[in-house]
Amino acid sequence: MKELSTDRSRRDFIVKSAVLATGSIFLTAIAEALQFHDQPNQKMKISIVGLGVRGVNMFGKDVQRVYQEQIEFVGLCDHNEGRLRFGQQHIGVNCALYTDFDKMLIEQKPDVVIVTTVDNTHHTFIKKALEFGANVITEKPMTTDEVKCQAILDAERKSGKKVIVTFNYRYSPHRQRMYEIIRSGEIGEITSVDFHWYLDTSHGADYFRRWHAYKDKGGTLLVHKSTHHFDLLNWWLDSDPEEVFAYGALEFYGKNGPFRHTNCRPCPHKSKCEFYWDITKNTHLVDLYVKNEQYDGYLRDGCVFREDIDIYDKMAVQIRYMNGVQVSYSLTSYSPYEGYRIAFNGTKGRLDAWIKESQPWEEVAQDELRLTKNFGTSEVIIIPHGGGGHGGGDARLKDKLFKDPSLADPYRQSAGTRDGAMSILVGIAARKSIESGNPIKVADLTDIKLEKTGRGMV
Repeated sequence: MKELSTDRSRRDFIVKSAVLATGSIFLTAIAEALQFHDQPNQKMKISIVGLGVRGVNMFGKDVQRVYQEQIEFVGLCDHNEGRLRFGQQHIGVNCALYTDFDKMLIEQKPDVVIVTTVDNTHHTFIKKALEFGANVITEKPMTTDEVKCQAILDAERKSGKKVIVTFNYRYSPHRQRMYEIIRSGEIGEITSVDFHWYLDTSHGADYFRRWHAYKDKGGTLLVHKSTHHFDLLNWWLDSDPEEVFAYGALEFYGKNGPFRHTNCRPCPHKSKCEFYWDITKNTHLVDLYVKNEQYDGYLRDGCVFREDIDIYDKMAVQIRYMNGVQVSYSLTSYSPYEGYRIAFNGTKGRLDAWIKESQPWEEVAQDELRLTKNFGTSEVIIIPHGGGGHGGGDARLKDKLFKDPSLADPYRQSAGTRDGAMSILVGIAARKSIESGNPIKVADLTDIKLEKTGRGMV
């Protein structure tokens, strides 16, 4: 790989090619980042705020290892001093460390800020970075409520910079194939979708150990987790969600448990608790979290039956889209297995998938889609896994971000603030519906003008 050139004509070419090739705001944002450099052979200057697992691994160590010819880390920021020091060592960089985000912006002048903090703080760092003059890459969800969402939209418009939301699910091979089939017209116009997601008693339970278990931190799993799923629906269906009605309850974790403690390590019930988890067996998590509890008191192995857990562990959502498509969605967080079932019902047929995650008793090496025509044949389509995180999505996403931003985007997998907003607004509307007992109009939440576009096909 050659180091990115910052010659003026080369920069202009990348910007224009990105826009003309795809019309993508995402590509424009990254390409614009190259224009920050006034000196030849200067790399894209990057800072990270939030050094949890996602920050130090996916956007830290992995980016430094694979893209060091294109990027340079100039600053790391976290409120926890211990995680800062560990993060620097783990990522393998010798850049400045900060507990003061504003000071990092002023002193290091990053081109791009990567935000991987607790969800309810995303808007603070995104706004400040935009106002400073940097583009932003933020972990999903973009934020946790409609007021913060509007603040991000306003800040982006005012700054002239761009926010990129990391929807890596769009990049996995089987989801891209669904996108292609829907747009091919083989099952006609999409009329409805059945979409049911299952989190198992390992992955699902882990959300209830962490800060995600609190509504004020992650906005419930309808925002933190389901933002992935709602974004996929918006992307597949090529339309905006119009109205949402939902049910939700906490009936398995939290106050429903037979016993409880603060966290697993000192728990007197560990011998009889099926959810006991020994964090000390994971050296990475010990170094990142356990050894740094003294700085902020965060317990990574929190009890899944804590009385103050206030998010839902089962959710059912009805969504009506601007183009008339109706969606039935559910999320269960205590299933014996992990994966999802989805079916697109069309005027000419149906596209089904039962996508399984590998389990201890079953290794999954490929995904299968079934395409069935009305009054016709049924075909099974085999798609090998892409390899790596999120079914191959992580690597493809990061190549787009850091390796060659000028690559064409024929499947519109790049996501900006509008995509980020529309995905969380479904979850926010669902949460509001559960709390109020009423259907919620998405148009009432922000100033985004909803669009009908198509019915999921060209």
